[in-house]
Order: sequence, then C-alpha cells, then structure tokens
Amino acid sequence: MSNGYFRRVGAVRPSHLMFTAGVGALIDLPNFSVLVQGLEPWSHTGLTDYVIDEPRLRAAVNRSLQLYGREQVTELRSAPWDEAADNAKDWASQGVGVPVTPFPQWLRCTACNLLAPVDSEAFRFVNSNPRTPHEAKFVHDCTQGRRKPLAVAARFTLVCTAGHLDEFPYTPFVHGGGACPTAPRPLLRMKDHGGNQAANVTIECVGCGAKRNIRDAMGERGRRNLPACRGRHPHLGAFFEYNGCDREATLMVAGASNQWFPMTLSALALPPGENDKLAELVEERWEEVQRITSRDNYDLLSSVPSLSWLRDLDPDALITEVKSRAAALNGEAPTGDVRPADLLGPEWAVLSAERLPTATEDFALEAVPVPDTLKGLFSDVRQVERLREARALIGFTRLDAPDPESPSSEIATPVRLSRSGLGWVPASEVRGEGIFLRVRDDLMADWVSRMEKSPQMVAHREAFARFRTNRRSDRLTGPFDPMHGWPGERYLALHTLSHLLIRTIALECGYNSASLAERIYAGDETDPRTGILIYTAVPDSEGTLGGLVSLAEDPHFERIIRTALRNAAHCSSDPLCAERLPHAPADYLHGAACHICLFVSETTCERGNRFLDRRFLVPLGDEPDVVLTPAELLS
Repeated sequence: MSNGYFRRVGAVRPSHLMFTAGVGALIDLPNFSVLVQGLEPWSHTGLTDYVIDEPRLRAAVNRSLQLYGREQVTELRSAPWDEAADNAKDWASQGVGVPVTPFPQWLRCTACNLLAPVDSEAFRFVNSNPRTPHEAKFVHDCTQGRRKPLAVAARFTLVCTAGHLDEFPYTPFVHGGGACPTAPRPLLRMKDHGGNQAANVTIECVGCGAKRNIRDAMGERGRRNLPACRGRHPHLGAFFEYNGCDREATLMVAGASNQWFPMTLSALALPPGENDKLAELVEERWEEVQRITSRDNYDLLSSVPSLSWLRDLDPDALITEVKSRAAALNGEAPTGDVRPADLLGPEWAVLSAERLPTATEDFALEAVPVPDTLKGLFSDVRQVERLREARALIGFTRLDAPDPESPSSEIATPVRLSRSGLGWVPASEVRGEGIFLRVRDDLMADWVSRMEKSPQMVAHREAFARFRTNRRSDRLTGPFDPMHGWPGERYLALHTLSHLLIRTIALECGYNSASLAERIYAGDETDPRTGILIYTAVPDSEGTLGGLVSLAEDPHFERIIRTALRNAAHCSSDPLCAERLPHAPADYLHGAACHICLFVSETTCERGNRFLDRRFLVPLGDEPDVVLTPAELLS
C-alpha cells in the first residue's frame, strides 16, 4: 500500500493489471478492496529489465495518446516486481510492487455495524506476517477477546462518465444534504437487512437518530438526492476539475463490472523493416536530426563531417519522419482521417510475404507445404516458431466501455494514468508460438461477391446496426453512424474458421483453449486480407513448448481441418442453433453459434464471441450457396 506504508497486501498477474484491474481500478482482496494508484508513485528504482522494447507498439501508443491530447511517451514499462520478494521473510523486501490505497475508504464493522472512514482511527490495520499478505485486514476493537471482528469496505461509490470516482457522501445523505445537529463528524451505522430486494441498506446517525435507506440514491429519481460530481480522481490523488464536474454523479457498487474499462493496444514484435529502422534512428538521434525539416537543412547538415552518415538516408523519407515526430512531441492534432494506428497491417505483410523474413530472437517464421487435399481452401500455411506480443495500457473509462472501432466523439471520456506526462505507460509481454493460415484470395473474393446481398448476410448487417443503436449510451453525444465498425463479410468467415480450429486444437493436442489467442487479418474493401493467426498467449512454459507449431505439419494439419469442419456440421443444440439468425428485433451478433459448438473463452476471442456463424463454412440445411469451404473437403 502507499502513503508511506510499504507492505505487500496481495498479488496479481501482469495481464491482470492490463485487462482486468489496472491503474484506477478497484481490486478485491480477501478482506478489503484497494485502488491501483496512478503512475507517479510507481517505482522501478533498483530494478533492471523493466523496459519493454517494441518501437511499433510505442508508436501506436503515441498515436492514440495524440488523438486524446495526451503527452507522448518514450518507454513501455512492465510493473515493478522483484522476484526475490516472493520468497523473502523480512519486511524490507516487501516494498517493491504496484502501489495501492484502500478504497472505498469508508469501512463497516461486521459485528457492531459501525460506519466510519479509515482515517477516523476507529479501525486498526493488521498485516503481521510478510509471508501471508492475503491475511492483511482491518479490524474493529468493539468486542472482548483476542479475535477482533473484521471491518469491510462500505461498497457504495459515486462515478460519472468523465471517469471521476468518489466516496459515497454518507453523512450528508443521511441528513438530507445537511449536517448533523449534534456533531460535525457523527458516528454512523450501516445495517444490511438482506432479503430479495436489490439493495436494502439503512444508514443511521447515532448522534441525532436520522435514518435513510440507500434505495433513495438509486435509479433516475435517486440521482436528485445525490450531490454534484466533485471531479475527483482518487488514483491520482487530485481534483482535476477544481470547480466541480458538469456531469451527473451515479451510484455504483464498488464491485460493479462497469467501474473500469481498459484502453489497451497490442502488437507482435516483427523483424524491423526499412521504415521501422528509420523511425528508430530518428528517435535515437533526435538531438542531431530534429532540425532537418527541409531539403536545404538536410544538405547543410549532411555536409558536416560528424553527420556524414546522413548521406546514406533517403532525404524525403527522413524529412517526413522528422516532421511527424516533431508534431507528435508538440502535441499537435494529427491531420487527415483521425484513426488509431494500424497494428495488423504490418503483421499481415510479414506473415503473408512471399519471402520469409530473417529470424530474430522474437520472431521466426517457417513455411509448411499445404497438403494437396487442402489447396482448395488455403494458399499458405506457416509455422510461427517464435513470437513475442507486447501489450500497453494507455487509459481507461468508467460506466461506458470504449469502442476502438468508433470515432473519439462516440466513446466515453478516457482517464489519464498520471497527473502529468512521465514519458512511459504500463506494459506487459508474452512469448509463444503459433500457426498462420491464409485462405485463398480467389476463393474468398468469390464468396464475398455472392454473400454481400444474401439474406443471411443482410440479417447480420442489420443486427449490427441494431446492436450499436441499442447499446449507444444516452450519456454520450455527437455524430453516430450505426454501421461504423462493421468488420465485413470476410471477417465472419475467417473468425468462424478460427474458432473451429481453436476448439479442435484444444481437444487434439491438449492445449487449454484459454491459453490460445487469435488475430484475424480481414482488412477492408480497399485492402482485403484473408489470414488467421492462432497462437499461445500466456506467460508460462505452455506458450513455448512447440506443441502448437507441430500441428501445422502432416499428417496432423489435414486431420485437424477435417475434424473441425466435420464437428461444425453438428451441434447438440441443433436445430435451434443451426436455424439461428439475428432477425429483428434481435440484436445479437452471431448466427449458428453457441457455447456448445463455437464459443471460446473471452481471453481467447478478440471480439467477445461475436461475428460467428457456422452456416458460412458448412451446410446446415438448404443453404449450400452460402458455404465458403470447397465441397470436396466436406465429403
């Protein structure tokens, strides 16, 4: 914990700090909850190898931060961690880690129902054994005997769409917005009456006897009983809006799933290309090249003996890169179409290139002959013998989840991770292996041309528009296009095929399906792609044992493909599953797909088990025209 108290109170995996509960999120510990603090108190002093070097991801992070008007970064850092601390028996080794603070800071005694803030000295913090951080707790000395009753967090908080988080105002609430007539800081009691109602909790003032049920603060009518949002960011220890916030405060239970939504980016470490090398060179030697913004400046500086290496570079490409970096460092808004960086495009170019790249420590690609019986479906099969995936956290939202497919005006307000620019953001990395498959371009192009106006695909497109319209928050304003972000016809086919293979691979080779991940390279109308990458994505030995890449070889690969297609033709939920299409008013984003036949864990699927339909790969009745797979593979 922070505030001068450096004792370990729990542990989480690095991926947990990226996708489940990172900066600004609440983490439930066994006996109380804590809030992950902003980046200022994070300390890497005395640690080594905490910088994650991935220039392509760093550039994408800066692009996104630039879109949101945030400061640029020069580093991606893993969470501070000392391996020796896990086995240390002394307190001195326990001070390394991610700083947190108790939140909510109002606690309730489980014996006498006393409700008081943590700084009221009514409760005592107990954390006596360095080897058992999970036993850390707050207790209340209100009973006789050695075992003191536990004090738990009072679970109610206030949030708003600007990302502010605040304590629930118990004292003003119970007194109707005023103060207690008997004491400035009266004792309160919180009584949970249980029952089958959503919330039946009474707050009582011991001093004056005033009582009020928490239901008076819930719902549309209850918001009138709440104070205005104070504009507080407790993870930063700051009020960024000193004059208050103009958005409405909303009551939220501390453990609610919409209290924190991460904004993350991920990229595979690829062999450096010419553009990447130039960008890295400009970044490393910025002091020397920052004035090269014109051809005249280039000619002048390249004539200096100490800068003669400039003559080996393309002047126009160098000038463009210098101007781009200067604009980013100055926080200037990007020109042209405002979109995040394309992280999948360079990966597709490397994975599908005719000439295999030179292997590196982080990436190794090997071509495998496509079996004759599968050449009607695939044009390339490749083993990714080594890969490294880097992931970065750039911000978060509350109440409304960010939509990476939507313009910035349609998403909730992103919250910053630090009070000021520190030059780095949290990141993590995993190493593993994978299989890359490329569906034949001509096969996919013919299928898309047939499917664009088919009743089945029209039903999926209309459902997508209903999905976005129905889930667009009333709290958000600005232009809205219900079809923005539609992934396209080829994405549905590739995504469905990917899920079929993941489920089959998990059964065939013993991999846990949750340890696999997918990247779908579908592109768009201007840049069509037809690739699938299935890879291991867990930070342990299971990700690098070689068991996955071996499945791309004969005779395993053909058996897996045929097994996957054969299994797709039947589902225990048929005919209900096989007949499913999202007709109005339904707005789900899948057709013939369910937990029995296609769904995988959410850590595996890149789109939350959406955009899936078995009928596009195998015939499920009287719809043979919609099938992508060649008939000979289905015989």
